[in-house]
Amino acid sequence: MPESLNRYKILPVVILLVQVAVILAFARVVRWLIVPLGQPAVVGEMVAGLILGPSLIGSLMPVASAALFPPSTLPALNTLSQIGLVLFMFFVGARMDGHKVQARRNVAMVTSATSIIVPFALGAWLAWTLHDVLAPPGVGTLPFAMFFGTALSITAFPVLARILIDQRLLTTELGVLAIACAAFDDVTGWLILAGVTTLVRAEGSGAFVRAFVLFGSYLAVMVIGVRSALRRYVRFRGTDFGSMGDLALVLLLVLLSAIATDRIGVHALFGAFFAGLIVPGEARIERTFERHLEPFTMTFLLPLFFAFTGLRTNVALIDNPALLLYAALILGAAVLGKAGASTIAARAMGSTWRDATALGILLNTRGLVELVVLNIGLDLGGLWPVVFSMLVLMALVTTFMTSPIARGLLRREEASEVVRTFRSAW
Repeated sequence: MPESLNRYKILPVVILLVQVAVILAFARVVRWLIVPLGQPAVVGEMVAGLILGPSLIGSLMPVASAALFPPSTLPALNTLSQIGLVLFMFFVGARMDGHKVQARRNVAMVTSATSIIVPFALGAWLAWTLHDVLAPPGVGTLPFAMFFGTALSITAFPVLARILIDQRLLTTELGVLAIACAAFDDVTGWLILAGVTTLVRAEGSGAFVRAFVLFGSYLAVMVIGVRSALRRYVRFRGTDFGSMGDLALVLLLVLLSAIATDRIGVHALFGAFFAGLIVPGEARIERTFERHLEPFTMTFLLPLFFAFTGLRTNVALIDNPALLLYAALILGAAVLGKAGASTIAARAMGSTWRDATALGILLNTRGLVELVVLNIGLDLGGLWPVVFSMLVLMALVTTFMTSPIARGLLRREEASEVVRTFRSAW
């Protein structure tokens, strides 16, 4: 137990409760300030984490910050936040309309592939060029370039989903298309990351191939076995479906699915999302969760996840003109490669310029999934802390710019239609 806790005989559970109370209070205050500026609530929660972390309070009041957030207590806070994120990703999967995705399947596939390939190639080229300046000693050009490419190509699936919900776009055709593209990007990004991690650790290609085989087996079991069993169970329960026992059963499925994908090496979040996708639509399970779990998850657990990542981020490391120039180059490459390429791909597949641009801007959201990737790179020694901070700054800026631009692309009459669709679906 940290010395500050021993001195006042504060139990770990008490310090956790204090941390949660402080985070929720800061998140609520920042949300009140930032939502009128056109940003979704999720951005306020991210900013709250940055304020509480080393970027601001940790720098101005290091003693108080160390006493409130001692490193030994952070794993418990992280665990609590991850539970909320898993539940949230299940909500997103359960609310997705597969018919809308099927109707625009070609657009989703082409745009998704483009939004991965182009920014990955651009990021890898930039890292190759700047390797001698920015790479840590002993890190080869290839793994450094692949880390950069992955960082620029990934889309922040949970952040994008939260933005779409806050902006009342999740159930619209554009929102469903964005989520479908982001889901493909997320899976591809984690598989690429698994390959990069294998390369850095020099464990050979066997682990990467094994991950692909296991992931395919997981999909087959979920779609063929679990989905069919769920449908039979829902028919058996009939109008009685939705009890606490049914809720517990679905929660068990979500947790097992998340555990399975985490063990495979994709990510627990995808398992939770996919569990929501396979739940039969006639079960109306989203209504049960909306009534019993969603308010607690959205107001208590999820802000902890966004704040926790901010506690681990220090953007003050970018402290001279040369580093600012490199950060600007990274930001430009990220926006050009992700938003620009996605826009052109969607337009080439028949979308209007407005819808294509909105889709490109939405896919340009990186946020906290990006930070997970960057933390892995930092832990493996593939990134310097200052480069880590540059990429974090890029992730934050691309997330902040999403809502104002996407909302500005909606016409007034379309916004009214979005509201009507939202009300009827929720």
